[in-house]
Amino acid sequence: MQDIMPTWVGATAKQIARGVRRGDVSATQVVADHLDHIARADAELAAFRAVRGGEAITEAEKVDEQEDLANLPLAGVPVAVKENTAVAGLPTWNGSAAVRTAVAEADHEVVRRLRGAGAVILGVTRMPELGLWALTDDETGVTRNPWDPRRTPGGSSGGAAAAVAAGLVPMAHGNDGLGSIRIPAACCGLVGLKPGRGVVPCQLGADDWFGLTEHGVLTGTVADAVVGFSVLAGRRPDKLEQPPRLRVGVSLRSPVRGVSPDAPNRDAVAAAGRLLAAAGHDTVPADPVYPTRLGLAGIATWFAAAAADVQAAGLERGVLQRRSRRHVALGEWAQRRGYVREADRAAWRDRSVNFFADHSVDLLLTPALAGTPPEAAGWAGRSWVANMKANIGYAPYAAPWNIAGLPAIVVPVGRRPDGLPVAVQLVGPPGSELLLLGIAGQFEMQAPWQRHAPGYPRVGTGSPATA
Repeated sequence: MQDIMPTWVGATAKQIARGVRRGDVSATQVVADHLDHIARADAELAAFRAVRGGEAITEAEKVDEQEDLANLPLAGVPVAVKENTAVAGLPTWNGSAAVRTAVAEADHEVVRRLRGAGAVILGVTRMPELGLWALTDDETGVTRNPWDPRRTPGGSSGGAAAAVAAGLVPMAHGNDGLGSIRIPAACCGLVGLKPGRGVVPCQLGADDWFGLTEHGVLTGTVADAVVGFSVLAGRRPDKLEQPPRLRVGVSLRSPVRGVSPDAPNRDAVAAAGRLLAAAGHDTVPADPVYPTRLGLAGIATWFAAAAADVQAAGLERGVLQRRSRRHVALGEWAQRRGYVREADRAAWRDRSVNFFADHSVDLLLTPALAGTPPEAAGWAGRSWVANMKANIGYAPYAAPWNIAGLPAIVVPVGRRPDGLPVAVQLVGPPGSELLLLGIAGQFEMQAPWQRHAPGYPRVGTGSPATA
């Protein structure tokens, strides 16, 4: 991490793709640069579960041989894939050796789309077992936040967020069942969009966590998020339009009784309100009414989703980590007692969609987190109660919008007093992904954020990242 040299590490996905299409650099060189950076930096971070060194170089060479580079929006862009999503030639780890499945014979559809757009898959990033936790670690390693290695990068797409924040890749795939893109994006100062239900094919686990899970990307810029979203959604990259004047509801209300945002997260919402006003939008107080039944339905679904995945995989509960065993057992109990009901989820979806009309607002602004990211530690060896308290205590704001199936985005808006990034969440009605990205773009234009954690990556004057 001490040498400084000309490199394409630190460039955005759009810069890399443009350079490869123009012939300024080969995909092979870009990938080699990033593999070298991973070899230097990831020993401390543990962002990657497996790196495809030689295979990625071969893949990059094939990109360089293509004649239609002009039609590849991610030409030569190094991308990481979350380890619960099939990549041909690799096991699908799902967060631990105990739940790893056999080497995949074919790519998942979202991986196929990334490769079809010219991306080169460098490897798979770490996540907690079964994607259950907003804390990423297992018996083989603890994934660390590049902004402060003593802190978690969040989860469950924790490895993906750490990789992007450290410049190991400019874009990483993630998926979000109860906040698993948005929580790590907030922890690591990134843009993280959860698309609305059905926009991107999911096909994960037993049944996509009862339909709560969506695929997306984590990036350092809004422009990269737009390209990544478009590719995963199977459409040509959209050009962001300037949003019209909007009326945005603002709420600090927590979905979890007894959990409130701390001062830095309250201040972040206030700062985002000022950015909205400066861009010509109106803000008004507008609190969603989170019914007690929603909390029970969400927690029961979280438990039962784990049980369903374990049952579908034919696993014995005893092979799981301590925290996961208890979670699955509670899921089996919730299923037997009939606590996992589509009617409860549907009622919240209807209420959420109606919220925008009822309050005459176009979007909703909330905190992204309630507190600072917990310590990076061996949470897999701690009790279920300790993990639950840590998860719910710092990250309660994301889950309701998975149950509702609405699009939501996390955007950085500054720093906490301890130097860690702080972010806000914006939620929109069905089909508002590009509107959310457009507002995020206005935030980025008015108050640009630092794309990488301090000290990452080390780039020289030959890099487009410093041009």
